[in-house]
Amino acid sequence: MESVADGEKQWDERDPGVLRLPSGRLVRGRGLRRPLEPGAPAPSYGVYLLGKPPPEVPWDSHWIRWPDFRLPSDRAAARAALAEAWERAAAERVEIACGGGRGRTGTALACLAVLDGVPAEEAVAFVRRGYDRHAVETPWQRRYVRRFR
Repeated sequence: MESVADGEKQWDERDPGVLRLPSGRLVRGRGLRRPLEPGAPAPSYGVYLLGKPPPEVPWDSHWIRWPDFRLPSDRAAARAALAEAWERAAAERVEIACGGGRGRTGTALACLAVLDGVPAEEAVAFVRRGYDRHAVETPWQRRYVRRFR
């Protein structure tokens, strides 16, 4: 597995949707309703937050059953998948995506920020500053992040 220093396996921080975590890990958030731009780098690992199985992708991926505007159906499985995404982001291009790329994606990115050392009470603001000012759409998504450990 290549390291962050190898560069080629990492996102370009200037690309849309890329969030830099305090550790330096780069993770891309995306809305699946917007197709990838032609020539845009593909992830090496994707975590897809949808109420139904995502479309097939040619890279390694994990589906978390997470209905729109809600929380993950299996919170323990979601935590394990997000922990794996955080680990893999140290050396791979990790993508977190839902339909629109704001609510569920923002919530998951905020959870990754908590895993990366951001205090849970500050993680939503961190993601709104670095990713999308409308990220984490519902009060229960904000509460989920505050309680994420």
